[in-house]
Amino acid sequence: MAADESPDSEMQRQIDVLESLQGFVGENMLLHPIEESWQPSDYLPKLEAEDWAEQVRAFREPARGVSDDVLVVLVADMITEEALPSYAVALNLLARDFEGVSEKPWARWSRGWTSEENRHGDLLNAYLRLTGRVSMRSVETTIHHLLNRGFDPRAYPDLYGGVVYTSFQERATKISHANVGRLVAAQGDANLMRICQKIAADEARHEAFYTAVMGKVFEVDPEGALATCRAMFRRIIAMPGRHMFDGEDPDLFAHFAAVAQRIGVYTVRDYASILTHLLKTWGVAALRVTGRAARAQDYLCGLPAHYEKLAEQVEESLARAEPVRFAWIHGRSV
Repeated sequence: MAADESPDSEMQRQIDVLESLQGFVGENMLLHPIEESWQPSDYLPKLEAEDWAEQVRAFREPARGVSDDVLVVLVADMITEEALPSYAVALNLLARDFEGVSEKPWARWSRGWTSEENRHGDLLNAYLRLTGRVSMRSVETTIHHLLNRGFDPRAYPDLYGGVVYTSFQERATKISHANVGRLVAAQGDANLMRICQKIAADEARHEAFYTAVMGKVFEVDPEGALATCRAMFRRIIAMPGRHMFDGEDPDLFAHFAAVAQRIGVYTVRDYASILTHLLKTWGVAALRVTGRAARAQDYLCGLPAHYEKLAEQVEESLARAEPVRFAWIHGRSV
């Protein structure tokens, strides 16, 4: 934001820039036609079939080999996906679809993205329910709390921040699901591996959309884009499930995140790699800017190295950490 620009005028300028990208959004609508899209039932036992019980038994058998630490991360990933209503509300700040049925590209993207993402929570929820590996009531209580507590990506009223956030978060989610898929493949559950791979592929498409849109913002308004990125990345990007609570553990998100870090599903090094990827994709280092924008540029270019150093400290700390009890897995500790 320019030194003499008010918050209201800055927000209006961002609205105007994003509105000017309606054509670009329409040309880059990375959504699949519904008729050609996968659905959760494609990856689950057919409960309407005569042999449904045999199918369920066969589905449950390999799930017995999934380790407790992977289950904890899988549950947290599912709960995060199930909080979709909160994310859809936040995304509508970009779409500005006040009627709910607008045919403008941003609005069509918002509804299409929501409809595709909705399948992720449905599928993971069904997997956990059918396999019987977790305490579903504890999981459901956590979802209830997370939706009730709301979601703040720490971007508003900076609308560019919403695009930066989704660019980062979709890549992070892709990495997490892909790594869970890799781990369960080694543990013998090919069903869950396929589920995680399919969800990760969706996240990759969605990431590509948001990253491309933010790339256009950098072209149109490089100084404003740099200011937003500095503001967003000055703090650790807020994970969407950070307010999760199971009714017992007030530090549930931190405990889950520690497990994810320890088993290599989502780590500080992944955080650094996402920053590196986005800054390179958006050409931040090559921008020709001066003054405040140049200072923001320098700050951003130094961030990945900072988090790489931090990763070593986190790894050393986790090596000394005690196991934590999780109600999701019937009170067992990991």
